[in-house]
Amino acid sequence: MQTAKEHNVWNTTKLHHLTYKPVREATELKANHVCQAIRRVVNQRKATQQIHKFRPTSVSLDVRTFKYIESKQQVGVTLKSGRVNFDLKIGGYQIALLRGQTPTSATLKKTRQGDYYINIVVEVPTQPKGRTPKVLGVDRGLRDIATTSTGKSWEGEKLRATREKYVRVRASIQAKRTKSAKRLLRRLSGRESRFQSWVNHNISKELVREAKATESVIAFEDLTGIRLNVKLRKKTRTEIHRWAFYQLQHPPFAPLPTGGWGDANIAGVEVVTVDPRYTSQTCSRCHHVHPERGKSYRNGKRFKCGFCGFEHDADVNGALNIAQLGAVVTQPEISTYACQLEGQLSWFPVGTG
Repeated sequence: MQTAKEHNVWNTTKLHHLTYKPVREATELKANHVCQAIRRVVNQRKATQQIHKFRPTSVSLDVRTFKYIESKQQVGVTLKSGRVNFDLKIGGYQIALLRGQTPTSATLKKTRQGDYYINIVVEVPTQPKGRTPKVLGVDRGLRDIATTSTGKSWEGEKLRATREKYVRVRASIQAKRTKSAKRLLRRLSGRESRFQSWVNHNISKELVREAKATESVIAFEDLTGIRLNVKLRKKTRTEIHRWAFYQLQHPPFAPLPTGGWGDANIAGVEVVTVDPRYTSQTCSRCHHVHPERGKSYRNGKRFKCGFCGFEHDADVNGALNIAQLGAVVTQPEISTYACQLEGQLSWFPVGTG
């Protein structure tokens, strides 16, 4: 990295000529490890257009420096002393993913505690995504984490209580301003994050399972930028900033380079996003919106349309609207929902919600 910065060289071949021999002589690393390090520096620069400080906590491995041995549940890693086999301590889920695989790349990482983890890249076959008129709409919220258009709901009371507990604990620790307090804050942050991930993981699995069973597409609201656009009182604003709505749609336990859900892609379930405007204010039966700006037929958890008299749970009503908008995305040739809304919303200024 230092050589690349000094000479302003970000081409792989040129950087290789500048650093390959000096690095090998100074470190006695194997040739492939040096080549991987050079590529990592160049790729990081291209991806972020920034120069980061690299720390010696991970190393990229390829087919020449890494091997998975399924019969022994071991990985062979090429070190300075040569190839060394290490036992894997993994669960049944990971073993199933690796069964019959011949992975050719991995990343070996070292934690602050001195433990070593290896991230192995595997190819997982995905089911073909057929066209379907069925859409499972999912409304996300602060009170209820998720509500589906079929009426299923996941309450967020336990999650909110856990967050509030961590907020109180952090506030008492931050006043101490010691090194041990800082370490404790990091641990608490990790615990809260893991609990949030666990909750979203279980919800997303159930959503994918239901969509697979009913052969439906999953539709979400596109909530990108919501934290920048909302103007609410401080308490609600704080809740929104701690709201992990994006994690539910793109869970970290199964990231994909192209975006979308790992579990959904494997199951062959398509996921789409729709415009969130008016999904909570529109009647899912007659598609009517309250004629007075700033007013809504929604009152807390209940929605009662003043035009056709339709009454329903407000979150389910929103999820039904999301499902109908999802049908516009997946099969626009047979959906009339957008056309019916156009006349209702024409008097609203562009950009209101």
